[in-house]
Amino acid sequence: MPRSERSPLLLAGLLATAGVAHFASPRPFDATIPDALPGTPRTWTYASGAVELALAAGLVLPRTRKTAALAAAAFFVGVFPANVKMAVDWRQRPTPHKAAAIGRLPLQLPLVLWARSIARSGESQA
Repeated sequence: MPRSERSPLLLAGLLATAGVAHFASPRPFDATIPDALPGTPRTWTYASGAVELALAAGLVLPRTRKTAALAAAAFFVGVFPANVKMAVDWRQRPTPHKAAAIGRLPLQLPLVLWARSIARSGESQA
């Protein structure tokens, strides 16, 4: 299978893994939910996990791949505030933890671009 054909499946795997993690171990995700959001952090954690699982399913199916990829790009932008909150909250943690939290921030851009490239690939095959 060529790399371009594996790309949506790899992103789907990443999203599915993250989605399952939101349900299997929600507490760390709860801590990243910005206080300004209404409702409980756990509700947002579960909702985010469900969205990740739905996006993963959409990326696997060629018929829904383009829409799911565009939605995934928007999702990666939408969860960026949670990553910023984590980096701010972890300022006083040991250096490796702090570095991991800060290091996550620039990783959002490649995720957005990856999802957009999958959507564009879907356009050329339509």
